[in-house]
Amino acid sequence: MSAAPAAIPFSAVVFDLDGTLIDSARDMTRVLNRTLSRFARPAVSEEQVRGMVGDGSAALVRQAFATTGDALTEDALKTALADYLDAYFQDDEPPVLYPGVQETLAVLAENGVKLGLCTNKPERITRKLLDALGLSPLFGALAGGDTLPVKKPDGRHLSWVVEALGGGSAAMVGDNRNDVKAARAAGVPVVAMTYGYPRMPVQELGADILLDRIADLPDALRRLGA
Repeated sequence: MSAAPAAIPFSAVVFDLDGTLIDSARDMTRVLNRTLSRFARPAVSEEQVRGMVGDGSAALVRQAFATTGDALTEDALKTALADYLDAYFQDDEPPVLYPGVQETLAVLAENGVKLGLCTNKPERITRKLLDALGLSPLFGALAGGDTLPVKKPDGRHLSWVVEALGGGSAAMVGDNRNDVKAARAAGVPVVAMTYGYPRMPVQELGADILLDRIADLPDALRRLGA
């Protein structure tokens, strides 16, 4: 008989959302272009949006408008951001999970690992997406980009989720520099997925482990905590 897999040496694992669990660039591009069209701006491509993801919705809208014409005033940005967020919340296109995500989350939960989410996407949109994917019951704590006065790369964003899960040993799983910086600031190890929106060479992110497939995460966590 083969030996049972070793226990996962973390009491909690906290995930980023966009570029880590879901491939949302297509959805954000579609919704963002609706907002741009309402302001008589040309559309942006999905490839352009992939380079803008990670700093939250306000930064995304600001960059999109700067790319398509004059930068917005703060008042105009608030109006455009509200339009984008409402359109995104009302959007009915189903989000796309990366391969192996649902199965991997289930494996971690079955091994007694508490799961959290730390994303710069607004909380109401995040919760709606998780509900649509049937993943909400797996997550014991969630912090969106507007849940707290701070967000990634501030380590307090991540620390809040870890504490909400009950504290203890934790690891972060993300895909870009904000995730790595937040993990370093919070004092937790970090795994980076190579398929997301890193906006820089993944080898330069500074993560403890790089993974091409999320299905390899349980074994990577065992190595990380050894």
